[in-house]
Amino acid sequence: QVQLVQSGGGLVQAGGSLRLTCAISQPITKINKMNWYRQSPGKQREVVATISTDGNTNYADSVKGRFTISRDNAKNTMYLQMNSLKPEDTGVYFCNVDATWIATGQTTFYWGQGTQVTVSS
Repeated sequence: QVQLVQSGGGLVQAGGSLRLTCAISQPITKINKMNWYRQSPGKQREVVATISTDGNTNYADSVKGRFTISRDNAKNTMYLQMNSLKPEDTGVYFCNVDATWIATGQTTFYWGQGTQVTVSS
């Protein structure tokens, strides 16, 4: 059973920082993409950060220069470091891992449970 368990998030003032963690319960043969999404109030869920097989990263324009996606393969964990937070960063953040899983031999993606980030002005 693949589970992505998120931690971090909470309430922070504008200009502050938070780090989100996504712990992956099952081993991976090959990573395709690891992603962080957010769903802001009144908006559709959007991808804000992606890290690919070779470690290349991409960011939504709204978070570029402020957010950093990373992973630690030895710990089977991915992170989103969020700096210089703005009120418009408020939303529910979800990790998403698209990979080939050792347990099944299949390539598919799984979602974390989501965690609330609230940035006050």
